[in-house]
Amino acid sequence: MTTIEEDVDDLGIYSLDPVLERFKGHLKYRSQKYVEQKMLIEKHEGSLENFAQGFLKFGFNRDDDGIVYRSGLQLHSQEAQIIGDFNGWDGSKYQMEKNKFGVWTIRIPDVGGKPAISHNSKVKFRFKHGNGIWVDRIPAWIRYATVDPSRFAAPYDGVYWDPPPSERYEFKYARPEKPMAPRIYEAHVGMSGSEPQVSSYREFADNVLPRIRANDYNTIQLMAIMEHSYYASFGYHVTNFFAVSSRSGTPEDLKYLIDKAHSLGLRVLMDVVHSHASNNVTDGLNGYDVGQGSQDSYFHSGDRGYHKLWDSRLFNYANWEVLRFLLSNLRWWLEEFRFDGFRFDGVTSMLYHHHGIDMGFTGNYNEYFSEATDVDAVVYMMLANCLVHNLLPDATVIAEDVSGMPTLCRPISEGGVGFDYRLAMAIPDKWINYLKNKTDDRWSMKDIVSCLTNRRYTEKCVSYAESHDQAIVGDKTITFLLMDQEMYTGMSDLKPPSPVVERGIALHKMIHFITMALGGEGYLNFMGNEFGHPEWIDFPREGNGWSYDKCRRQWNLVDTSHLRYKYMNAFDRAMNALDEKFLFLASTKQIVSSADEEDKVIVFERGDLVFVFNFHPENTYQGYKVGCDIPGKYRVALDSDALEFGGLGRVGHDVDHFTSPEGIPGVRETNFNDRPNSFRVLSPARTCVVYYKVNEESEADDGELTGADEDHEKAGVEDAADATGLNILVPAIVAELDADEDDDPDDDDEDYEMDGGWED
Repeated sequence: MTTIEEDVDDLGIYSLDPVLERFKGHLKYRSQKYVEQKMLIEKHEGSLENFAQGFLKFGFNRDDDGIVYRSGLQLHSQEAQIIGDFNGWDGSKYQMEKNKFGVWTIRIPDVGGKPAISHNSKVKFRFKHGNGIWVDRIPAWIRYATVDPSRFAAPYDGVYWDPPPSERYEFKYARPEKPMAPRIYEAHVGMSGSEPQVSSYREFADNVLPRIRANDYNTIQLMAIMEHSYYASFGYHVTNFFAVSSRSGTPEDLKYLIDKAHSLGLRVLMDVVHSHASNNVTDGLNGYDVGQGSQDSYFHSGDRGYHKLWDSRLFNYANWEVLRFLLSNLRWWLEEFRFDGFRFDGVTSMLYHHHGIDMGFTGNYNEYFSEATDVDAVVYMMLANCLVHNLLPDATVIAEDVSGMPTLCRPISEGGVGFDYRLAMAIPDKWINYLKNKTDDRWSMKDIVSCLTNRRYTEKCVSYAESHDQAIVGDKTITFLLMDQEMYTGMSDLKPPSPVVERGIALHKMIHFITMALGGEGYLNFMGNEFGHPEWIDFPREGNGWSYDKCRRQWNLVDTSHLRYKYMNAFDRAMNALDEKFLFLASTKQIVSSADEEDKVIVFERGDLVFVFNFHPENTYQGYKVGCDIPGKYRVALDSDALEFGGLGRVGHDVDHFTSPEGIPGVRETNFNDRPNSFRVLSPARTCVVYYKVNEESEADDGELTGADEDHEKAGVEDAADATGLNILVPAIVAELDADEDDDPDDDDEDYEMDGGWED
């Protein structure tokens, strides 16, 4: 996984994608730089794993009878002190010493057999920089930071966190096994409660985790865990990288949450932000940048060190101590809190010197491998993935990248960057475009298929119809786009649904399900969207009068039995249960046999399941012919039109569908839609139905969500490390897609092109 072959001229990525041979010079340079950096670390630090234990050296650490504090990247500071509650904020007797590397150190002996700095007391690092001015900063490696809630815009204080054994949380449960495919529930702890206030880690653990488990997710992804002074930044302007967000509780409270998740069989990923840092001076790392050059700072100097759209600072990934800081940060969260992996935020910004600003990625390889690529950042991500997978071989690491850079999700041993998955970020943009700009009769089945399947062979994706991004203030959730004001008046199940509500619930189910089934090798849903949470997300800020009204989740909507939100939630649960039963997300077999523009029907196979999506607003098809691979008897596995999902119950679940052979065996052009067998189904308007092949040798089942056990091998389910996500489009459809000229001015082709397929 983590060792590049000695001959960097013959990387494994070339055999997977011959086009990469044209960029061998760039890829060789990248891989060689990684090898050299890793060898330097091993020479001077012993190993990459040792190097990533900076938290044992820097910041506050106990020794036998005292506390040692160290702070690095302070080469030009003239003097330094430690101040806090313990010394009345007078550092005159707590002067620090500096070595030749710019590391300041002080040892504070115990007093009366007890630590001189008491647990949960406030501390700061005070230093005098080149112009002779003293400044107070939160220690860079601080493990907890708090703010006085009674003071408006009060600065944060560092907190010395070293609880006694009686107050320290002890983990009780082992990490769950890595699933074949992640079904991810993206969540923000602070806005997870029903009340208009900040929710706590323990409230989330006790009240929300059971909901996630009940809906058959196997992974949660936690946002905004790292401390950030500005709540409305959604956690992306990090101020204190080793500290948990104190709004929701203490480090021990977060450990309780993660342990509770593990007890429920849920893995926990952390949304880690190493792409940039808060611009705050008093609260964050930016306060340590006092005019020194890039070689002596966490950040690049000048324009290269500033992200103009995010108003934040950009790391210098070539700096030895920055590498130590960031890699140690990953190890800290993995080991101290037992996270099971990471979702790396802002990877596109890291990959390129232009940070993706004003770039419309088209899939041309020259956009990925050129002088515009930030090789230092790429090498850091390779080191990060090497470290994480060495420490935790079953870790899951996901890249948030919109550019579609080839090799991002291939193993480092092949010359790849080493991520396990990338987010399929073009898919939600496509759905938003359709819902805002197209009437139902103008929806293109081929275009939908192209967007959902436009991902690289052997590089796995996590698909999603909407995440937190799509609901930020100024936009709406998919449900709200579909039903808008009728969500306030038309969701009662005590009266018939209006046409708007009937359409909205039907399309909500279909959009999320086809995204899951066809869009990737994993699936993600943002908290509340599983039941069609209305409106938008708006954190308290000056512009809304510091209101929390739109910064919460209205669980009462799905819990109220006479409201229709329960139907969307039930279908979400059934989608996940279908994958739990049949493991179709992990299958490398994905074949689209039909994308009929006139019928508005998409038919495809994932594993040995057959999916039929009828997007037509009016037409129901009796005896609709669908192609399949394996002959036999098929039954309904999942039906969006079932009464339990708010449908009309038009599809019979006790009906056996027997296949008929099509054409000459082995001669595809004589088959039906290039499939050797077919069967006929009832396909109502705006429904999706999944069929499974009945194992007639053991037919003692209930007719639904069964018959998968012996079919898994046929479905192409392999070991998780080898499930490469092979996607096959029937040649006839590919030809039609290539031949189509899109004359629709509302259609934004770049939405799906930017995920990067094979270069033409």
